[in-house]
Amino acid sequence: MHNFDGNHDNDSSINSVSWTIARAVSLVMTPVSWLNKLVIAISKQLAWLALLFMVIMILLQVFFRYVLNDALAWPDEAARLCMLWMTGLMAPFAMRTGGFVAIDMLPRALPNRLAQVLTLFLLTLSVIVLIYAIKFGWKHTMGFGGNFASSSLKLPLDWFGMDMIRVKLRYVYASLLFGVTFLFTVTIELILRSIIALMAPNFPLPQITSPGTAGAN
Repeated sequence: MHNFDGNHDNDSSINSVSWTIARAVSLVMTPVSWLNKLVIAISKQLAWLALLFMVIMILLQVFFRYVLNDALAWPDEAARLCMLWMTGLMAPFAMRTGGFVAIDMLPRALPNRLAQVLTLFLLTLSVIVLIYAIKFGWKHTMGFGGNFASSSLKLPLDWFGMDMIRVKLRYVYASLLFGVTFLFTVTIELILRSIIALMAPNFPLPQITSPGTAGAN
């Protein structure tokens, strides 16, 4: 009886420590989660606009090319710009809600704790890759290549009596930098959630998955 009580006390102490650690990690996670939700909420609206503009530009080019037989120079590049930004804007949302294509047979087959450890390991590898991606994106956007001007995209300020401005390629490359930067913050949030789930499986975490997606719980 004495040994049973001692084991029970030890388990309670361990659970109390685990719960305390989970609560502390949750406090760290809260501002990161708030930032991600804010950025994603804005990004989703901008992504819809990018998609709309991309479709309009493609249809415009089809009309000029095949109806008027006089193709414009800029819609193709403008549509690519919108496509790249749409991708960069939506990537953090897809990452956070489990929208990326994934092979999850192994995590589903493992016990919950081992699955959490595997998830934590993979997310840590993702952070390392994203750190290099952010460095590459910054160098590509703000470096020498970003100083070149687009071959066809221009701001027609001459319509208003000012000089026409050619769009710099850095505004195209910035879609990569934006995407990987907020993929990084989302991955940090997912790592913190995995730590909490590993330390205290019953700790109340807010749901972040969308209906029909399989993300972190």
